[in-house]
Amino acid sequence: MSDFIKHECGIALVRLLKPLSFYQKKYGSALYGLEKLRLLMQKQRNRGQDGAGIATIKLQAAPGHKYISRKRSNASNYLDDLFGSVYAKHFEDLTEEQQNDADWLKANKPYVGELLLGHLRYGTHGDNTIETCHPFLRQNNWVNRNLILAGNFNLTNVDELFAELVELGQYPKEVSDTVTVLEKIGHFLDDEVQRLHTWFKPDGHSNIEINELIFENLDVHRLLRRASRKFDGGYVMAGLIGHGDSFVIRDPEGIRPAFSYQDDEVVVVASERPAIQTAFDVHVSKVHEIEPGNALVVKYNGKIINKPFIEKRRRAACSFERIYFSRGTDRDIYLERKKLGELLTKDVLKSVDHNYDRTVFSFVPNTAETAFFGLMEGIEKALNCYKKEKILSQGKDLKQKKLEKILAKKARVEKIVVKDAKQRTFIADTTSRGQMVSHVYDVTYGIVENEKDTLVLLDDSIVRGTTLKNSILQIVSRLRPKKIVIVSSAPQIRYPDCYGIDMSKMNNFVAFRALVALLKENGKEHLLDETYERCKAQEGLPKEEITNAVKALYDHFSYEQVSQKIAEIVTPKGIKPKVEIIYQTVENLRKACPNNNGDWYFSGEYPTPGGNKVVNRAFMNYMEGKNVRAY
Repeated sequence: MSDFIKHECGIALVRLLKPLSFYQKKYGSALYGLEKLRLLMQKQRNRGQDGAGIATIKLQAAPGHKYISRKRSNASNYLDDLFGSVYAKHFEDLTEEQQNDADWLKANKPYVGELLLGHLRYGTHGDNTIETCHPFLRQNNWVNRNLILAGNFNLTNVDELFAELVELGQYPKEVSDTVTVLEKIGHFLDDEVQRLHTWFKPDGHSNIEINELIFENLDVHRLLRRASRKFDGGYVMAGLIGHGDSFVIRDPEGIRPAFSYQDDEVVVVASERPAIQTAFDVHVSKVHEIEPGNALVVKYNGKIINKPFIEKRRRAACSFERIYFSRGTDRDIYLERKKLGELLTKDVLKSVDHNYDRTVFSFVPNTAETAFFGLMEGIEKALNCYKKEKILSQGKDLKQKKLEKILAKKARVEKIVVKDAKQRTFIADTTSRGQMVSHVYDVTYGIVENEKDTLVLLDDSIVRGTTLKNSILQIVSRLRPKKIVIVSSAPQIRYPDCYGIDMSKMNNFVAFRALVALLKENGKEHLLDETYERCKAQEGLPKEEITNAVKALYDHFSYEQVSQKIAEIVTPKGIKPKVEIIYQTVENLRKACPNNNGDWYFSGEYPTPGGNKVVNRAFMNYMEGKNVRAY
């Protein structure tokens, strides 16, 4: 993705099912769980930019002994800082005897516990401070009311949930989805614990005995069902309860990803499947997707319960996970990205008039490489068909020289655009800063023949178009190609996201700016005002009754017309080559990624009622000149 956007957080949960001495004896370290957590987080580093955090709980700790430990970092090298400080402060000065004594380590050192939770933060909004880094901790002197929470989520109706907390008598310290969710789950945890205490008290049990009964009888699925009843958004949330229960919940549409692995030693959850495969050296068949609407609960005694906590809805797993966000080391994602590229073959060849000799194929940035492999496989298949037809058409008259010439024809694949070292701009004035930004990329000179070759560049998605205009197109135009064709393996991004990605302002989307330009050019500008009024009319309705009022605007122009206008918008003034843009279609996206059909950014079909509310609010913000988030 040449345009940078913030996207998804990552989670990692490890529950050790054996005593720590077991791991010391079998794997040579009582810190086995901590080391596995670190590896899971390293393998998901793509899901964090702003910081990271870990938390651990020790099972069956005696009163008066610290059993919860938490560490967070927002340093630029957050993982090294996070784990480096933990190891340096607590484990580097130990004797060999202490290092090999699991019981002593658990009794005397923090972060040596059976429950471990890690989080990588990719903040979509707000300050990048320690306070915004997960995991979050809700403390209580009652062991079974302590709650640690971390997640990959955005909720569209935080205002509604916040109001409910106030009605319950709470006094939340801020209006944010993280604090609201923590307090919401915490409230119902308190309520369930109190309900059980009230239930067992008349039987004559002591408070200590009642605690044990609460540990055994706490219905985590029930409290999660009650807490999440009005959640609207995409979420995977992982929690640890002080006495030792742990859970991971996934939203009922499956918008956000989560995978799990379990054997007789561990239960593991992560946001990406290959992280688990690598960290625990297990076959892909052993790692399972947590079903939408399910809660995976591991009780304090090791009992594992994986069942629905909320009614499952129509699957809408995020397609951007497949296009860009998740690492391409997952076999299915790798193949889907290749398919996205392959499905663009027909349109690309049409654009270059099937002229293989005068077309140079390349890609930008590096994340588009896998889709580029797919495109080139499609090009090679088409070229083989061309060769076959040429050979058959010659019949008996085919000479060896002619045959060799036909067989020698191949696609010209080159590395044209190279991302240079990150530029830091210390200059304050806008012009100078812009000139520095334009040199983020460099090019390979002497490969494209002046005014004769067409240059095809594959990108995995085009959001704002600013990097294309201010950097890529300017610099590749110096190669003096006859034409530049930019190909996006993702469809046109037309609508805001509200489930985790930093895309909620309409004017940021080059597709929307193209739509507005077309409306104005064709004397249809009044449709913007009419759409605004339709959005306004729905503003006070319950979110379940709101419809996407913006979608109809795109019906006035063809997909190709919007693409042509985008090409005009992103073409820098003064460059000589003609610029054409080819976008993936929504139909082909669905063919390539059939199980991740959450494509609201492209189609406007939001999986939850809150999505329609957000798109209308984003449009109203645009019309009112407000440069603010829509939720």
